[in-house]
Amino acid sequence: MVYTNKSKLRVVYGDYTLGVHGEGFGYIFSYAQGGLESIVKNGYEWLYRCPKPTFWRALTDNDRGSKFHIKSGSWFAADMFMDCKGVEVIMDGAVQKQYAPDNNCYGGDVTADEIVVRYTYETITNPSATVTVTYTVNGTGKINVEVHYAGVKGLPQLPAFGMRFIMPTLAEKYLYKGLSGETYPDRKAGASEGIYEVKDLSLTPYLVPQECGMHMDTDWVEVTRHTSLDNSRADISPQILRIERTDEAFAFSCLPYTAEEIENATPHEELPPARRTVLCVYGAVRGVGGIDSWGSDVEDAYHISAEEDIKYSFVIC
Repeated sequence: MVYTNKSKLRVVYGDYTLGVHGEGFGYIFSYAQGGLESIVKNGYEWLYRCPKPTFWRALTDNDRGSKFHIKSGSWFAADMFMDCKGVEVIMDGAVQKQYAPDNNCYGGDVTADEIVVRYTYETITNPSATVTVTYTVNGTGKINVEVHYAGVKGLPQLPAFGMRFIMPTLAEKYLYKGLSGETYPDRKAGASEGIYEVKDLSLTPYLVPQECGMHMDTDWVEVTRHTSLDNSRADISPQILRIERTDEAFAFSCLPYTAEEIENATPHEELPPARRTVLCVYGAVRGVGGIDSWGSDVEDAYHISAEEDIKYSFVIC
């Protein structure tokens, strides 16, 4: 289809997916997979898996010493397994009937100014908690992402809360505006604000692989890749995906591994080959402690209560 109005979105209703397209971009929202399945910009794919809420960061030596994993281990399971309970699609303010056969009424020339797709997830914790992730797309191609965790009484403290994006290949580098070096809520007083480039995505070489690479109080981050899983792609020029803050600054990490992969490796030699890029954009991060060597809990001010709501947002550019 030829775009005659570049300010409009072209909307394609599938049986199990919703396609949203514009000048230089295309997104696929999956009902079956329960998430945003594809982000293509200038013909380049940015997703290997659907982004999902994440609740776990890899343990530190101090976490193990204070037995945090025993107290809050249910969030490890919640990070791995999650149930998508519902999907809602809103086009230009009107709630849509997105499933077949109801969506057979739509042809191939549906256009819109704005598309909102909202996913509702339920954790496998006991009691369970609910997370809603709302994607809003307009004609510029920007995706506004709003994330809301609804707190529930009786749940243990959270290690972290955010969204995890897994990219198909390893990034060359990332550039960000925020605090220098690796920072955490209780480890950032000496950091300096600025724009920093990181070309080495490898883990900090602790004796045992553990949590590392966090960056607090970030305004934006740009991830650069040029490799692709598409062998027919001739263009190998660097491609950039940018994440920007909305109202509040966010935290992020950009590593070759998920928290679970780091958790399962005792020496570094047990880590798998670095093939992907795991970008986690956080709305809340637990401190790392280390007050009296490795044993005391993190100070109360740096805990994350799972009994309280957490809301944050960011923009994918």
